[in-house]
Amino acid sequence: MKVSENTAVSMPIKNMIGIVVAVSMGIFAYTELTSRLTSLETSRELFQADLLKKSEQLPVDQEQLMLLEDLYKTTEKIEKRIEDMMHNKVNIQFLQKQMEKALADIEVLKDKVRANGKH
Repeated sequence: MKVSENTAVSMPIKNMIGIVVAVSMGIFAYTELTSRLTSLETSRELFQADLLKKSEQLPVDQEQLMLLEDLYKTTEKIEKRIEDMMHNKVNIQFLQKQMEKALADIEVLKDKVRANGKH
């Protein structure tokens, strides 16, 4: 069999399209894989650079950052307690009004009972 520039190849169009699609999918998969690897490598490099930067901090700076974080957490807890207390204040005011109404009703009932005893 002699192969030259003029050698003709006969192939069904269905097979040709299948080969083109398979090659396209392979190229796409390779591109996505390369992109993902590059992204992961970049993330790793940034993470390592951040760790190096943190390790270069003075102990005083680290202590100050820890104190700041603690202050933020404490502030958030205090804000939550204040918010809960505001709800409690509303409930207490409602209950006080209800109690005043109940006491007034009790006095009315006492007066009726006293009035019944006189007859």
